[in-house]
Amino acid sequence: MKNSIYILIYALFIGSPMSCHLMDEKEVKPADPSEVMAEDHSGFQEVHFSQYKFETLGFKVDTFPMRNLTDIVYANGQLEVPPQHEATITPILGGNVKDILVIEGDRVRKNQPLAYIAHPDFTTLQTDYQRAHSRLEFMEQEYERQKRLHEANVGAGQAFQQTASELKTLRVDLKGYETKLRQLHLNPEKIAEGEIYDRIPVRSPINGFVEKVRIQMGQYVQPQTTMFLVMNTDHIHADLMVFEKDVSKVHTGQTVTFTVESAPGSELTAEIYSVGRQFEENPKAIHIHADIKQKKDNLIPGMYINGKIQTTSERVTALPEEAIIEEEGASYIFIAEERNKNDETEWYFKMTEVRTGIADGGWVEIKPLEPIPQGAQVAWNNAYYLISEMKKSETSHSH
Repeated sequence: MKNSIYILIYALFIGSPMSCHLMDEKEVKPADPSEVMAEDHSGFQEVHFSQYKFETLGFKVDTFPMRNLTDIVYANGQLEVPPQHEATITPILGGNVKDILVIEGDRVRKNQPLAYIAHPDFTTLQTDYQRAHSRLEFMEQEYERQKRLHEANVGAGQAFQQTASELKTLRVDLKGYETKLRQLHLNPEKIAEGEIYDRIPVRSPINGFVEKVRIQMGQYVQPQTTMFLVMNTDHIHADLMVFEKDVSKVHTGQTVTFTVESAPGSELTAEIYSVGRQFEENPKAIHIHADIKQKKDNLIPGMYINGKIQTTSERVTALPEEAIIEEEGASYIFIAEERNKNDETEWYFKMTEVRTGIADGGWVEIKPLEPIPQGAQVAWNNAYYLISEMKKSETSHSH
């Protein structure tokens, strides 16, 4: 009996430290991580802020809004003038420059003289025309005389036929002279009356501005010599390149807004009137042409432009750009929840993956991968700050 009591006391003595050790283990056991910071499917934890910090950081939280967004196709190019409104001016005949009437930048009208040239051949052409014109008057009289004789069976038929043939040839030659004189902007009627021009005008074939003057006084210019370049900038338009992936979205009648690189801050509007049908090889793109509304005098062909073509317009669920974060090739937004804890308001934010669609004017179409409850609130801004805070929390939690 006495031995049994000693054994019992020894067992209690030995067991006491073990019991204390087990108690200590129970007290220092860490809490379940899910009770401190829950993780979502993306691997990031939700974060929360006090009402004060929420307001200090300027968070904007609201439900998903619906907005009309227009899909935008971006294109680059330059300002151009159609070829029918550009003119390279050369002389009809070679000659020496006697007078230059314009300088670069001058506005000119169609048929306005730009310069005068002279050459002895011009005088020869006019005198040849005068002689041919006088000869024509004589041959017309001779033809009438031979005709009367032939009808009266007095004159020989051969003489009448020869006169008729010469008259026909002379009329053809005279017509050729008149055409050439008119091409030289000379008046055949006045030349026929005896007037001789010692120089001929070189005229502009179009309205526009003198872009280049490429001659000097006294210079001999041949028929292929470029004397002036004239351009009508009233018909300037936007020539943009649209890449292959966007071609199907573009058609005539669509609106283009663009900025001129040399004049930042000013946005102009144009309407597509022509879409190319052949791809450029490098880059793989087509030309589109758009008529500019409210053209300005400071627009010069060759200026580089950046354009946005407005294609389809849809009413979609959307959020501001600053509400979306790109992370490891995926897009995320943040669901917001307001909670009351110990009579204090706290805001909880949790990531959810989405797909993005149309982007327009700082807004982006949102397509959630999983249903979001009706009336749920989402963060409209500070997405980069939220992801940064989540990464900090995750790092500190892992340690």
